[in-house]
Amino acid sequence: MTFPAWTIAPFVLMLAAIAIAPLVPSLSKLWDRPRNQLVYALLLGLPVAIGVIAVGEWHLVVDALVEYGQFIALLLALFIVSGGFFLRGDIAATPRVNTIFLAIGGVLASFIGTTGAAMLLIRPLLNTNLERRHKAHTVVFAIFIVANCGGLLTPLGDPPLFLGMLRGVPFTWTFHLLPMWLFVNAMLLLTYWALDRRIIAHEAKEDVYADTVNVIPLKLVGASNAIWFAIIIFAVALIPSLDPDAIVEGHATWTQYVPWREIVMIGAALCSLFLGSRSIRYDENEFEFGPIQEVAALFVGIFLTMIPALAVLRSAAPSLPLNEITLFVFTGGLSSVLDNAPTYATFFEMASQLPGEPRVADVPELYLMAISLGAVLCGAMTYIGNGPNFMVKSLAETSGVKMPSFGGYVQRAAMYLAPTLIAMMLLFIAQPLWLKAIGLALTLLLLGRIVMLFVTTDGEVGAALAHLDPDVRGTRPAVPPVGRSRKPAGAFDSPPRPDEP
Repeated sequence: MTFPAWTIAPFVLMLAAIAIAPLVPSLSKLWDRPRNQLVYALLLGLPVAIGVIAVGEWHLVVDALVEYGQFIALLLALFIVSGGFFLRGDIAATPRVNTIFLAIGGVLASFIGTTGAAMLLIRPLLNTNLERRHKAHTVVFAIFIVANCGGLLTPLGDPPLFLGMLRGVPFTWTFHLLPMWLFVNAMLLLTYWALDRRIIAHEAKEDVYADTVNVIPLKLVGASNAIWFAIIIFAVALIPSLDPDAIVEGHATWTQYVPWREIVMIGAALCSLFLGSRSIRYDENEFEFGPIQEVAALFVGIFLTMIPALAVLRSAAPSLPLNEITLFVFTGGLSSVLDNAPTYATFFEMASQLPGEPRVADVPELYLMAISLGAVLCGAMTYIGNGPNFMVKSLAETSGVKMPSFGGYVQRAAMYLAPTLIAMMLLFIAQPLWLKAIGLALTLLLLGRIVMLFVTTDGEVGAALAHLDPDVRGTRPAVPPVGRSRKPAGAFDSPPRPDEP
């Protein structure tokens, strides 16, 4: 059935509230309460559902609610199990150590979810950098890598990819994105390492020394939760869920009425919740259900209001200038200012109406790659592009880190992340050779910038970098130049004592 264009309005209002309400002081306090978010979501979603049922398309509402239940069950299971882990300790916050932290988080994100990986690593990362004055850039790159770009390799990594799996994309298909995952995360890690070397060179000597001597070896506690993670991964990959199509068509067997996958996932989460250590979860990890309640409240509205919106966009797709580049740009652009999961679903449906071979889940594979990359990677462009972004920011500010404003964060994303994503798009998605050549040239320029950040002379920041780089500009040399070159303090295995010359 074709819905009139105006029926897309509730979906637009839903996404607009998610994007704008947290930024308006008079609304943010009201909006922060999951109960109020649920009321708003139902005020928009229920009339849409009633209208769809009234025109005889009740099966669309069933499909949406089933998909919502599957979606929330996965996020809830990952959220609960990740809350049972805690990484104790405080080691020296050298650029090498911080980079290793981010790299591990980027790998874990694809298997325990970007939310789980971010929550597992952000507190230990903040504790490790406690003695350093300049650490906002470390949190920003944690959002880039751990809370977004790392979660590209499996449907467990980021909600958009799980929505794709629910629409028929094979569990293992996302491993085709490994080259892009490697390129983006390697470039970001190299940029961060060079930037942190530059910044630690401007830390006070006594802070660097205190950070080096105040060391507590790292220890992962709650490791038994890895069993429950393994069960969740097994369930997502191999256990079927209920079959809404068979149910709607009236020929489902009794086994197709049972959400086996979700039962196993929630069972594993409950085992983690009740059998694991309460002190690790609630005292050390400060676990609470608020973030997942917020996601559950908002997404019931998103899934219901999406019903006519997807139908409208699906019918409009053949007349739009959609190709591999525009799909990446449109999906990425909207994912940076709206939640990336509904954005993915929208363009997935639009791409299913386009010709092209080979196809995956009835979508041309090249277009599916562009949509997946745009939704997951570009969710890091703003604080509101992906759920974990604001969670990481809030935890950092609670720990005393002065985080960039919304505009300041976007400035850093435009400097560090956007050029990397553009280079990746040109190298891996664009088909004309001349565009790939431009992508290679841009990559070489980015590597040149990394070299510029890496090289420090006399502890002073080059004039060009000082104007371009807000993190470097905010620092001051720890030691006045004395007419000779000096290695950045981050390069020392053992920083000098503060009383040494």
